[in-house]
Amino acid sequence: MQAIYYDVEGTNVPGLVKDFHKGLEIGYAYETPTHYVHFYGTKRHFFSIHTGQTILENKTTSKYKTLNDWVEYYFDAKNIQQMVSNVGESVKGVWRPELYYYEDTYNALNTSESERRLSEQALRVLLEKLDDLFLYIEPDTISYNTYSHKIRELLILASTEVENFWSYFMKLAGTAPLGRNYSTQDYVKLKDKLFLQEFQCTLRSYVSLPVIRPFLNWSSTSPTASLVWYDAYNKTKHDRANHFSDATLSNALSAVVAALVLYIVRFSPYPLLEEKGTLNSLVNQHFKFELINTDVKNSYIPLLSIPSNYRTDIFIYDSKRNGDVKPYVVNNLIL
Repeated sequence: MQAIYYDVEGTNVPGLVKDFHKGLEIGYAYETPTHYVHFYGTKRHFFSIHTGQTILENKTTSKYKTLNDWVEYYFDAKNIQQMVSNVGESVKGVWRPELYYYEDTYNALNTSESERRLSEQALRVLLEKLDDLFLYIEPDTISYNTYSHKIRELLILASTEVENFWSYFMKLAGTAPLGRNYSTQDYVKLKDKLFLQEFQCTLRSYVSLPVIRPFLNWSSTSPTASLVWYDAYNKTKHDRANHFSDATLSNALSAVVAALVLYIVRFSPYPLLEEKGTLNSLVNQHFKFELINTDVKNSYIPLLSIPSNYRTDIFIYDSKRNGDVKPYVVNNLIL
């Protein structure tokens, strides 16, 4: 069963104010054998889906005979399109919008808190080193080209952490390396499957600097050179004498952001952004993450188990709090 998504341009649900959809501009809907289901979603930051504003109507008493007619009337739906994934299904290890609550995230991504905590320890080292660098180097368009042994050290550590994430995803997909070991020719296959091009980061205290999208130009035709910061890591790691100047602040910063993006893909952004701790403070002090040009048709849509004793007219309620959201069916990552 697949859902549809659409632009919400009106609110005609009895009991809701006409501008209820303000700030909730995306709608997701599907039909079960007995009900029409609608979720509101946002277009900002992480395109979250709000189970707390679930709209439900029993099909037997509804005057609308198709799902499209239903959403067009109650939500003034425009640009209706089909979702890709089936309702109630997810891909192992790949975070997508909707996943917010930890319990749902661990289930849908087939991971655990202990795995997340171990990954955060490595990220904390990177962020502390970067924070220390910022005490000596003020980031701007000129200092971005600054290079040093300390910056080279951070570039190597961050890029190594990125490789650890890449290797995890390759093994998760059961994909053997093309050569003796994994290389960027293998890793580049992850770009689209993990939606890496959608992630954007800005430096909170230096908004005049360019946004950081470490995977945007990654190309299978030139899988190493198209990843400028990773190419710099390879060169300065293996030939420092000739490529020391590639260990720039810009490249090190991109490598750190790349590691954070891969953490978000594996564990979701919310532990980084909403928990209280040293790592979280450093992330929120320096960075702002968001999704850009996200492909919402690849979002995960929760499947509801709707009790038969619910009222039959259209109404709004919190499906998560009521315990109606079913555990996700987790599919394997396929490259």
